[in-house]
Amino acid sequence: MQIFVGNLAPEVTEEELQAAFEAFGQVKTVQIARDLFSGVSKGFGFVEMPGKAHSAAAIMGLNGKDLKGSPLKVNESRPKTFGRRR
Repeated sequence: MQIFVGNLAPEVTEEELQAAFEAFGQVKTVQIARDLFSGVSKGFGFVEMPGKAHSAAAIMGLNGKDLKGSPLKVNESRPKTFGRRR
């Protein structure tokens, strides 16, 4: 399951984010969104974990938890949509 992680502090690394999620199970991938030109974090990222049970536990356990001074916003990732929002 792909998990959206928002409200990331700018200094959080992929390794730190992975360590936080590994407390709940195996982590397949971690990606923090970064600006193409400056490389600065955009404040959100995605974590992929196999299996719904571990993913749900991570969402429940980490949503609102402080990481480097910012409370995380963690939920199941929604598919990207193209076009206008209604």
